[in-house]
Amino acid sequence: MNDPAQSLAGALAAHDRAADQFWAFMEDRSVRFLPHQVAPMFFSTLGQLVAGRDAAAGRRAGLAALGRMHQRFGLYPYHGTVVAAAMVDTVRRFAGDCWEPELHGVWERGCRRILRLAERAAGVLGDGPHVTVGEVEACEAAADGVAVLTVRPARRLRYRPGQALPVCTPRVPGVWRWYSPANAPRPDGTVEFHVRAVAGGPVSPVLVERVAPGELVWLGPACDVGLSLEASGDADLLLVAGGTGLAPLRALVEQVASAPAARLVTLVVGSRTLLDLYDAVALDKLASAHRDWLTVVLAFSHDRDVEPAAQGDVLTAALSHYRAGQAVYVCGPPQLIEAARRRLPAAGVAVDSLHVAATFQRTPGSAAWGSRQRSAPSCGSERDDDAERDGVNQVSGS
Repeated sequence: MNDPAQSLAGALAAHDRAADQFWAFMEDRSVRFLPHQVAPMFFSTLGQLVAGRDAAAGRRAGLAALGRMHQRFGLYPYHGTVVAAAMVDTVRRFAGDCWEPELHGVWERGCRRILRLAERAAGVLGDGPHVTVGEVEACEAAADGVAVLTVRPARRLRYRPGQALPVCTPRVPGVWRWYSPANAPRPDGTVEFHVRAVAGGPVSPVLVERVAPGELVWLGPACDVGLSLEASGDADLLLVAGGTGLAPLRALVEQVASAPAARLVTLVVGSRTLLDLYDAVALDKLASAHRDWLTVVLAFSHDRDVEPAAQGDVLTAALSHYRAGQAVYVCGPPQLIEAARRRLPAAGVAVDSLHVAATFQRTPGSAAWGSRQRSAPSCGSERDDDAERDGVNQVSGS
């Protein structure tokens, strides 16, 4: 068999007890880099990454969280020996009949490999805030299969509008997804996430259908995903959102609203039907509050009951409102991102003014991701059907 995922299942089923065993193993050997309260997060994230069942976007999110823990707790190469031994001992204790002697080497080598990747991720991320927990204050059904979660972090999150951060629910320990806050930083510190349940996804249906107020979620470091306003100077903006890709673009609108001199912004929101438009009330409030510089345009691709002017795909609607000199930002499902890369430059949008959300489709250690993060001013802070597999909200997960 030699399948680490099957042997890990028993430990995840008794997650808190397994994490205690993992931590106690290292404590007994006077390896005290890991605070006890963080042991469940570290243990399950490392275990899931070694098991290797997740897609690229999820692995990147997990490595971002593990890399930040690696950096903040000051892990050294020699720590890898005892971490691997602790993982082998813990998984063996909880695996039952799924344990085979050959798995000892599989887990040991896997832990060393993932810890090397985490060290590399730590170097990419640089200094920044620690991973933290947040309490779910509200979980509101916004449309069929879409929920808006309001989370109060234990410590104020450091992020910029347009960034995304890894999010994990202890109901699915160690499986992380990228979500972009739908708001600019608030005085009360709360953060709003827009989550669409992806059929068959391990995380998003749990967040939408099962997570309730009072529960905790784990929050990793915010990272740039190509949607930072700093890249556009003071240009007017054309923001193009598909599905829950609206979340980071709504945060950008709030950022513009807080600036001394607001620039002209056109926000084009695409949805299949009117019933699928999940954030209509918030959009109405934004449009009413900032009517002097903000224009909100709705596009419905599969609804023939709306006004003819509102029928059509979101990119066509966006191009009808494009003006030379605008900076164009696109966030949504991977299909929308790829279509935007092709269609918008062909229609006259300057390539250097086009900013699209990253979809994290390459493997976690890819040079492309590393170079993108190194070029970002800072890194600290799941997206529709393929979002769970490939993207952030679209850069919001599965």
